[in-house]
Amino acid sequence: MANILVVDDERAVRVALDVNLSKAGHTVALADTGEQALAVLRSQAVEVVLTDLMMPGIGGMGLLAEIRRCWPRTQVIMMTGHGTVERAVEAMRLGAHDFVIKPIAKAEILAILSRALREHALHTQVAQLQAAVTERFGFDNIIGNTPAMLAVFDKVNAVANSDAYVLLTGPTGTGKELIGNALHFQSDRRQGPLVQINCGALPSGLLESELFGHERGAFTGAVRQHKGKFEQADGGTLLLDEVGELPLETQVKLLRVLESGDFQRVGGTATIHADVRIVAATNRKLRQEVADGRFREDLYYRLNVFEISLPALAERREDIPLLVEHFLLKFAARHKKTVSAISAGAMNTLVQHAWPGNVRELEHTVERAVILSKKPTITAFDLPEPIHTTSGTHANTADETLGEGESITTVLRAKEREMVIAALRAENGVQARAARRLGVSRANLNYRIQKFGIAIKDIVYG
Repeated sequence: MANILVVDDERAVRVALDVNLSKAGHTVALADTGEQALAVLRSQAVEVVLTDLMMPGIGGMGLLAEIRRCWPRTQVIMMTGHGTVERAVEAMRLGAHDFVIKPIAKAEILAILSRALREHALHTQVAQLQAAVTERFGFDNIIGNTPAMLAVFDKVNAVANSDAYVLLTGPTGTGKELIGNALHFQSDRRQGPLVQINCGALPSGLLESELFGHERGAFTGAVRQHKGKFEQADGGTLLLDEVGELPLETQVKLLRVLESGDFQRVGGTATIHADVRIVAATNRKLRQEVADGRFREDLYYRLNVFEISLPALAERREDIPLLVEHFLLKFAARHKKTVSAISAGAMNTLVQHAWPGNVRELEHTVERAVILSKKPTITAFDLPEPIHTTSGTHANTADETLGEGESITTVLRAKEREMVIAALRAENGVQARAARRLGVSRANLNYRIQKFGIAIKDIVYG
């Protein structure tokens, strides 16, 4: 049941609707002027407003416009005893849910009200989903309080609400995609689409089709019309990941689109316009790429209106404990593990590691440790051997205790075997995917499977 506001300067109409809607289980508020209706709306939540068109003072159209401005999810049903097609069209254009002629039968108004309530529920659900998405991908989801990251946050805040193109630079794994997401969800385009394309993952011909779309029959295999990323991102943001990998011939076409917003699908002749904000990301040094003739200078300056450079994880080690805690909670929940803490020795190991793969490598390391850990606290022995080796942390694990007759070599060998089994189990035995999860080659994984004598029964039954 819902809160309904009836607005009409005729008392008989207000009373009749009050009786019928109250009997149907709704809570009804009454107003005889547009001004009084606005006072009610300011004082309580209302899902649907039924308002007369012709009233002294603020009429139905004026009330509709104010509701659309201040309470966009509230549905408005216009009522009139002097209906014309022109007024109905105007009311619907201004955002009315429906337009009905008085006198209104009880069954008719209840049916219209039911549809209006379904639409209100849908709008509410969409708003909740958008809020959830913004919370997940927005600015507050990015972790860090070192000066280097605070400088990044300041830049994001400064540029987010503009339509300026942004170039995100920094080593692989530093979180450029997260910053791209934050730029979108902090901007006025947050209600529009966020579309992403990896420019280095596709060959030149297919890349142009993905960017600009293609018409049916444009090439072999083009069995239907396809909208490209620019069309999909109209009104929103297009994130061009690995933009430094673009072939030169594609760079020329991209520059033309960025300058005008106009393009044609591959195999098409119609000109299409898209209103898109560009965020580009690269781990390459584009200035050097320009100097070497591998990247167009004019495209570089077109994309680099505002640059945000992300620091390597080694440049902000003070953030590692915060990141570890975040990933620990995330993966414990995802893998349904009771892991809730990390030992001082293990944390010291992580802080001292070089992290050539940056935040992404740290994230995968914590996930593996959570999967392998059989206790509530992750210890240094739950971390993969390369982390120990490069961190020089065998001396940093004094807080870890060995069982009787155990040695570091024995424990690490057992943990390594468990890691391989856990990865194979997580990827349903597919070795190529398990190798990627572990960060080793497939040949290296196969060697370890043989080394540890891992059989199918170990993967299936543990």
